[in-house]
Amino acid sequence: MPRGRTRGIRFSKLYSFSCIRSIFEDDHSQIGQRGYSRVVYCNDPDNPEAIQLNYRGNYVSTTKYTAANFIPKSLFEQFRRVANIYFLVVACVSFSPLAPYTAGSILFPLVAVIGLTMMKEAVEDWRRRRQDIEANNRKVKRYGTDYTFHETKWKNLRVGDLVKIEKDEFFPADLLLLSSSYEDGICYVETMNLDGETNLKVKQSLPVTSELQDERSFQKFKALIKCEDPNENLYSFVGSLFYNGTHPLSPHQILLRDSKLRNTEYIYGVVVFTGHDTKVMQNATEPPSKRSKIERKMDKIIYILFSTLILISSIGSIFFGIKMREDISGGNYKRWYLRPDSSTIFFDPRRAPLAAFFHFLTGLMLYGYLIPISLYVSIEFVKILQSRFINKDQDMYHEETDRPARARTSNLNEELGQVDTILSDKTGTLTCNSMEFVKCSIAGTAYGRGMTEVERAMARKKKDGPPEFGDPSSDLGKHDGDAVDSKLSVKGFNFRDERIMNGQWIKEPHSDAIQKFFRVLAICHTAIPVVNKETGELSYEAESPDEAAFVVAARELGFEFYERTQTSISLHELDPGTGKKVDRSYKLLHVLEFSSSRKRMSVVVKNEEGQILLLCKGADSVMFERLSKDGRMFEAKTKDHIRSYAKAGLRTLVVAYRQLGKEEYKTWQEEFLKAKNSVTADRDALVDAAANKIERDFVLLGATAVEDKLQKGVPECIDKLAQAGIKIWVLTGDKLETAVNIGYACSLLREEMKQIVITLDTPEISALEKQGDKEAIVKASHENVTRQLQEGKSQVISAKESSVPSALIIDGKSLDFALTRNLENLFLELALGCASVICCRSSPKQKALVTRLVKIGTGKTTLAIGDGANDVGMLQEAEIGVGISGAEGMQAVMSSDFAIAQFRFLERLLLVHGHWCYRRIAMMICYFFYKNITFGFTLFWFEAYASFSGQPAYNDWYMSLYNVLFTSLPVIAIGVFDQDVSARLCLKYPLLHQEGVQNILFSWRRILGWMLNGVCSSIIIFFFTTSSILEQAFRRDGRVAGSEVLAVAMYSCVVWTVNCQMALSVSYFTWIQHLFIWGSITFWYIFLVIYGSVPPAASTTAYKVLVEACAPSPLYWVTTLFVVISALLPYFTYKAFQGRLRPRES
Repeated sequence: MPRGRTRGIRFSKLYSFSCIRSIFEDDHSQIGQRGYSRVVYCNDPDNPEAIQLNYRGNYVSTTKYTAANFIPKSLFEQFRRVANIYFLVVACVSFSPLAPYTAGSILFPLVAVIGLTMMKEAVEDWRRRRQDIEANNRKVKRYGTDYTFHETKWKNLRVGDLVKIEKDEFFPADLLLLSSSYEDGICYVETMNLDGETNLKVKQSLPVTSELQDERSFQKFKALIKCEDPNENLYSFVGSLFYNGTHPLSPHQILLRDSKLRNTEYIYGVVVFTGHDTKVMQNATEPPSKRSKIERKMDKIIYILFSTLILISSIGSIFFGIKMREDISGGNYKRWYLRPDSSTIFFDPRRAPLAAFFHFLTGLMLYGYLIPISLYVSIEFVKILQSRFINKDQDMYHEETDRPARARTSNLNEELGQVDTILSDKTGTLTCNSMEFVKCSIAGTAYGRGMTEVERAMARKKKDGPPEFGDPSSDLGKHDGDAVDSKLSVKGFNFRDERIMNGQWIKEPHSDAIQKFFRVLAICHTAIPVVNKETGELSYEAESPDEAAFVVAARELGFEFYERTQTSISLHELDPGTGKKVDRSYKLLHVLEFSSSRKRMSVVVKNEEGQILLLCKGADSVMFERLSKDGRMFEAKTKDHIRSYAKAGLRTLVVAYRQLGKEEYKTWQEEFLKAKNSVTADRDALVDAAANKIERDFVLLGATAVEDKLQKGVPECIDKLAQAGIKIWVLTGDKLETAVNIGYACSLLREEMKQIVITLDTPEISALEKQGDKEAIVKASHENVTRQLQEGKSQVISAKESSVPSALIIDGKSLDFALTRNLENLFLELALGCASVICCRSSPKQKALVTRLVKIGTGKTTLAIGDGANDVGMLQEAEIGVGISGAEGMQAVMSSDFAIAQFRFLERLLLVHGHWCYRRIAMMICYFFYKNITFGFTLFWFEAYASFSGQPAYNDWYMSLYNVLFTSLPVIAIGVFDQDVSARLCLKYPLLHQEGVQNILFSWRRILGWMLNGVCSSIIIFFFTTSSILEQAFRRDGRVAGSEVLAVAMYSCVVWTVNCQMALSVSYFTWIQHLFIWGSITFWYIFLVIYGSVPPAASTTAYKVLVEACAPSPLYWVTTLFVVISALLPYFTYKAFQGRLRPRES
């Protein structure tokens, strides 16, 4: 053994059949064909043939832009918005005589908005660029032509290079593991950067390369790899290594870029995929794009405003053309100031239609301020700040795991306040996913005492039930006292039964079956034994909490798993003869891994007596049908126990075994290795088929029962969400009985509910299944489900008449038929009539299909919440996906829109932040349109008053700065800070959530109301101001007010009105809102003073207009006060009537 190497004594996550060093078969036929064409020259990247392949280098760029394409690409992104295109066209036309404003004043708001957005894009892209620079310049040791390892940068690596990675370093590319500091070639890898999982995974090199340990040994190392082309699948790899023979490669030998080497001193590897060909970069795609309903509706409002713009421009141009023709034909030139006798390229009075068309173009520019150019960028900014509030909310911070809530996207904040239906996973979402072994059935005898959480909840619901658990006088307390003493409790083990504990099982009538049962639990798994160096305590790192609970239970009952190598598992077993612990070693031949389709896991081992055993644990739905005739002795009793365990809310698995004959095993192994070594697209199916042939004729040993306790606060949270009118569906893989009782425990189901159960677990279907007639089974099942759905719909209708709520429970087999095209509408109608829905035995695909059905069928906002990889489809299908950062890794979180640590935080996320964000965004958008319509229509009324002359009412820079400086900050303040009620009241009165579900604040009625308010305000402002100001002695010298004074007076009234309207709409004032509202008004006057002091060549009509004309005149201030109060009066009147007649909407 080379010096310094460590003997590998533990092994984790055995990939399928990894223990068998099979010979490469001739049927590796697809290597070299399409999809499997990659060739790697190991330790020979300068080979002419390798150079000719011209694979990508290891330089990585995750930036959206480059220095060369930033401006054109960013501009392209900005001008995908219709409003921006419109303002660009207007800006271009502004350089012509048609423009009513100077080009600079039109360009300024467009450049300001686009510039801010581009600046934001540039900052974000520069951050990505810095990360790329840091990653590309990391150092790695590469084997050189001088036969030594030298440091080089990651970006310099090429396909075929040999590298040495040391402990706690990241892998710079996708590598083939050649050898490691462990004698058996294993290494521990952390893949948190890839899939979010923190538990360590174990990789293992091929034996043929595991002895390559130093620089000298690599001098003559030349090998060839032929493998699959770059792809995004993190968990598959097909290839062959040609080195002293031909050897199949699997994911077990591949180390992925950005994963980290842990608990291993060093590894040697060869670069297979580089740069953007690596799997992590192949996965670097954007998640499904989601837009909120409000945002989609906002686009429609923009189109309405565009239509209004075209309409009023058309009205002006038609009127202009008619009047122009009248002037010319009459010869009296009533509108002499328009110089109708002067012709230009754009204006020829003898061609009135053409002049009207050019006037139409002028009108499009003149009234363009109806379109809110800064709306989109303002909403983006507001949503980012709202997300910060969600992220910083201490009431959604989970101290135990140090995980705060996270808004992973800011696009859907307001959608949280509109959620109508929640579709939830159960395990790890409603429950802790911290399994405890509490009961078991062995050889027809039930073991394990004490009451589960579900049993206690059920007992409390009974009128004559016992007192609350924990009452010393209660029987419940006494029964639960049988559970393990909390002082002596072991994580994952809450079992108590003196009949089999402390070695007493050897006195039981079926001690042989008990011994085999716990031996299966101690061997049939992929856990790693981990010894604490300081305390010497043994713990286990397992793929799932269930598996860890089984191994711990076996240890506590006398079968301690303590060592694993690549070919063996070692136990300390209690010997029935001597009553002492003995060491036993089992040769590990094959591991047939668990999958959601197989629903079972098996191992093939050889014991010290030379017997070959197949040990298996799996779901009862697949295990009972695989029992042999002689292995069914305890089947009936075991099924009864499983049913009772399910009713107690426990998760169950069936445990069985069989002994294999040597010839049978040999024959099967040949077929099995052939399937394993095939390099085809259906390799997994071939392997499953081979495994299926041996997983039969089992002898039943018993069943396990583990408890997954509800998370803290789940019943209260569900109850509060139900009070808010939110419908809750639970989609779980558990058995029907388990799901129902969990439903009671978490308040999803109540005693007074009418339960409608749809299941295919009927005698009729069971009889057909025994006959094996598949067509008859499908036909009968379809008819059965149809009948049950129709009957259920009738029951719901009758229950509603009696004011009795209903609950629908449907199993996975029935769900398959219910989701077919001809039944899905009937199923949805029935489900929507129920207060609660539970779908049992649901597959990941079914979860996604149900979510899609509810989303499309109801047209309302759906939210999916889950914690595991099997929930990803559901999360992406729903309008809002919420991931729970739990024990099943971070796949769900990485595919979600929001992340929380506990289900109970969903209450605050929806009822508080959802309500606030919906209200804020809805009010913000409505107010945005109000202020633009108010401003834009004053221009239209002035044009009508001026006989549609095309003369703007205001100075160019007044127009430009209206949306940018004088009215933008208050609207942002309401979008960030406004609260109609406090968080405490949001939670106290959950029905407030219906404001968003019914979309009260952003209904067409409300939107058109705000638009009408804007039109009314503009009419009052224009006509009241003109009647008050014009033809009045305004200056001290007696001169009447001119257009420049009217413009300032009217503009002042607009600024005052829209900002005061904002103040009236605010429900919750902070100093920031006061500053923004009154500061915006103050800034208008400051601007007018500064701009008015600029020489007339630049300030034009604004020159000293405030200082010399408006400010000294009492009429200006009285008019402003009078007009502003009058403009706000319609809103006051509406609110007064609303408070009396419709207080719910006030």
